[in-house]
Amino acid sequence: MVKAVVFDVDNTLVDFLKMKNAAVDAAIEAMVDAGLDIDTDKARESIFKIYDEKGIEFQQVFDEFLVKALGKVDHRILANGILAYRRAREGVLVAYPHVNMALMELVRMGMKLGIVSDAPKLQAWMRLCSLGIDNFFDTVVTFDDTGKKKPAPEPFEKALELLKVKPREAVMVGDWAERDIFGAREIGMYTVFARYGDSFGTKQSNADLEIDDIMELVPFVERLNAQGKTPDV
Repeated sequence: MVKAVVFDVDNTLVDFLKMKNAAVDAAIEAMVDAGLDIDTDKARESIFKIYDEKGIEFQQVFDEFLVKALGKVDHRILANGILAYRRAREGVLVAYPHVNMALMELVRMGMKLGIVSDAPKLQAWMRLCSLGIDNFFDTVVTFDDTGKKKPAPEPFEKALELLKVKPREAVMVGDWAERDIFGAREIGMYTVFARYGDSFGTKQSNADLEIDDIMELVPFVERLNAQGKTPDV
């Protein structure tokens, strides 16, 4: 019987890529307005190359970008970029459609809810709090808790331990097949692929269910508990 549902955060509950793209574009515009002489497309390419190398949560991305562009950090330009980034981030950081509704319905069904995210703890909590959904979750496991990233088993196992459920009593919902789905399946959890958040053009997720709207998760859990096995999907 399913007793818990565990979610990834970025591109599963929140449209992270939309937020990141809008915030970076705003930062570049602000830095150019502050005197940075650079082509905006080249600036964007440079910033995302740094993210690719250092991780999407790298907090000194604009410092490193300015060193590459100017040979030094111009703190006036940096300050303008950071402030514009933060303003834009808050303006576009929104949950996917029906997230609140789905979470409320799962809680009504008696489900324990958890998070497994590769983000640092503070960033994960800030996103949940910004969306106003932090109170739904019984536990939040991040990279800081295990020092491991998905698909390693440790983050999933930690969440199950804190939720006090067995792998076959939990469903993992995520947008990244190679991390969220593979890692959860390996330890025996049910898996749901959030196709609406997929940014890799995934053809085959190998999940028990693929969804285009998070509300599709609710009847899936209901069917699992009614049948006592994975339904035909």
